[in-house]
Amino acid sequence: MHNIDLIVTIATGLAVALAFGLLTHRLGLSPILGYLLAGVALGPHTPGFIADSHLAAQLAEIGVILMMFGVGMHFHWKDLLAVKGVALPGAIGQSAVATVLGCAVGLAFGMPLGAGIVMGLAISVASTVVLLRVLADNHVLLTGAGRIAVGWLVVEDLFTVLILVLLPAFAGAAGATGEEMSAAGALGWALVRLTALTLLVLLGGGLAIPWFLERIARLRSGELFTLAVLALALGIATASAVFFGASMALGAFLAGMVVSQSKVHHQAAADALPMRDAFAVLFFVSVGMLFDPRFLWENPGMVAAMLAVILIGKSAAALLIVLVLGHPVKTALTAAVSLAQIGEFSFIVGELGHALGLVPDEGRSLLVACALISITLNPVLFRRIGGVERFLRARPALWRVLNLRNRNEQAAASGIRPAVELGTVGAIVIGYGPVGRTLTRILTDFGIRPTVVDLNVDTVRKLNDSGLAAVYGDASRSEILKAAGVQDASYLLVTLPDLTGRVPVLAAARAINPKIRVFVRAHYLGERAMLDEFGATIVAYEEAEVAVSLAQSLLHEVGASEDAIRQNLARIREELAAPAPRSAPAASNGAPPPAPA
Repeated sequence: MHNIDLIVTIATGLAVALAFGLLTHRLGLSPILGYLLAGVALGPHTPGFIADSHLAAQLAEIGVILMMFGVGMHFHWKDLLAVKGVALPGAIGQSAVATVLGCAVGLAFGMPLGAGIVMGLAISVASTVVLLRVLADNHVLLTGAGRIAVGWLVVEDLFTVLILVLLPAFAGAAGATGEEMSAAGALGWALVRLTALTLLVLLGGGLAIPWFLERIARLRSGELFTLAVLALALGIATASAVFFGASMALGAFLAGMVVSQSKVHHQAAADALPMRDAFAVLFFVSVGMLFDPRFLWENPGMVAAMLAVILIGKSAAALLIVLVLGHPVKTALTAAVSLAQIGEFSFIVGELGHALGLVPDEGRSLLVACALISITLNPVLFRRIGGVERFLRARPALWRVLNLRNRNEQAAASGIRPAVELGTVGAIVIGYGPVGRTLTRILTDFGIRPTVVDLNVDTVRKLNDSGLAAVYGDASRSEILKAAGVQDASYLLVTLPDLTGRVPVLAAARAINPKIRVFVRAHYLGERAMLDEFGATIVAYEEAEVAVSLAQSLLHEVGASEDAIRQNLARIREELAAPAPRSAPAASNGAPPPAPA
């Protein structure tokens, strides 16, 4: 029989992760907690089936590559610049405090200095997945406080990349002897190689890779485009390790930054996301497999001390920094609590430290234990922010001290308002054929700002060059719709001719923005029930309009009077037209409006 260890590892890992992920989701907790628990259940330290940890570790490496590739693609300097005044000093200050405190805990419990430093660096960065989930679940992602937390995380992501760059050099320098290269020499040579890698990928790749992806996009082959994206991510990551001695994570991050310069980067992100999510799950499962539950009751003091750094030390540092920089108390509380956890990047740093011989096995178990507990507590703590704010408001003297540097008392009193109100984006037009062009022109003429989504890269480029907003990509992907701004738009106009292409767009748009008004082009009246089910507001049926148009021409040809023509057209519309959906205002004759010419 063929060796099926790889298939068994993937199948059992994903299946058990799904079961635990569903359970933790039902409990209102992060699915990451479920994935880690799945790894614990499949690991060698618990009874029952034991998955192949070596294969799981290799699959997890792919997860790391795709996660860092995604970070690179979504990294934009403008996101950082928008909140640089608080995110930059805040993230640096908090990371420094957490690193020092984490190192102190490691030293106190007998870890070597190198291990303590790596452990401190690992707990200084929060989980992107957990933070975004908590902010979204509590409806603060689009608020000023949410933007600061996300910007803070961008800086931490860059900090993580810097750690991944310097950690191998640090390990080499720490192990250097008199006959070996000096510490300064080891670090200097590593920086030379990394600088060469960065320049090659960002400058050389910055010219070749976007050109290559756009040529692939013109082939209109989804599978070839997806294959190209994955080949670039994995290929550059592997080449970075083989030829430059850098981490694969760094190579993947640089590849993502280069791909983000292309006109087709939204579709690239949408294609890579499913693969990234699947392998990220296996990454968390593989980390959970390393955890021995006995570590919790054998080392309660170490776990409690490191948790105190994560939940109290990091939070206190973030709270004080945000308040000193003159922001409201609610903003400070939001930043402090949302960052009081660790996750994927902590594991990446810890695993690299272990591979370099800096972090002992107990350090890996400590990180997993702290992640399990902090991820569990984080949503619970976040829901207590309102109560803490009310408690502080009830003590005027303390409230005045906390707001001493806040220059906007009104903001402090009223909290943070949403950064973007529903409807400011205007309308999104899916497809730029004859119908899409007509609708885009009408919207522009009436002062409504349209964004076009189309799968023709040349069309998107021409629209962007002419000053119109346009996004390349498959509109059935939620990532593409979000890139177009569907979450803030008032109208969605779907002009795609194929029913199988329209329905996924409607479903994805409604899931993101239930309030959006959806105008849809349809061929046949028989599509009525399905389009209504998926939330169409207004539907223009080509079959009905063809009948009306032909009847009108025929009546003119036989010499019917204008009154007779109007009566007959009204009767035909009444016979053929679908009833207007409940959310849409009905036309005077009960028929949907005609399709635009």
